[in-house]
Amino acid sequence: MKQKFNIITSTCVPLPLENVDTDQIIPARFLKATDKKGFGENLFRDWRYDKQGNKIESFVLNDPTYGGQILVAGKNFGSGSSREHAAWAIADYGFRVVVSSFFADIHKNNELNNFVLPVVVSEPFLAELFDSIFADPKTEVEVNLPAQTITNKATGKSEHFDINAYKKDCLVNGLDDIDYLLSNKEKIEAFERRR
Repeated sequence: MKQKFNIITSTCVPLPLENVDTDQIIPARFLKATDKKGFGENLFRDWRYDKQGNKIESFVLNDPTYGGQILVAGKNFGSGSSREHAAWAIADYGFRVVVSSFFADIHKNNELNNFVLPVVVSEPFLAELFDSIFADPKTEVEVNLPAQTITNKATGKSEHFDINAYKKDCLVNGLDDIDYLLSNKEKIEAFERRR
């Protein structure tokens, strides 16, 4: 899942639902595994499949019209429990970016720790993005992490988004927290010698 992040241009999967919680992202019954792999197949499980395990064709992840590396979600994405498995499922499914007008703080950090970029946009920008995607599923969005901008290529409109400088550096360089410490090993050792 560790991947360097620079600029991603992709079509989007629209999920215009508000207050999507982590139990809806990955139901609790799938939390037994401790390996991050394989969670993507159960992303939004209870919305994707009926009780008999049949695909619910009307759900967006089952609709071949939509695809891409960007999930565009409604306001208050990732609320509920702090389960990191929700971020694992999003990353394992193949999403590199989640766009919303608001994220639950813990989930937002879990996404960042799993090399998924949560991009917070204004409500009007989000609404326009949904409109563009539904009007043309081939609409592309450009997410430029170095410049911290997101652009709706259908309208040409852009917004700036905020990100913690440390997490930005980690994403750009493909480093998790341990990798970051190891990349600064010489500086840490030099500091220790001075003490």
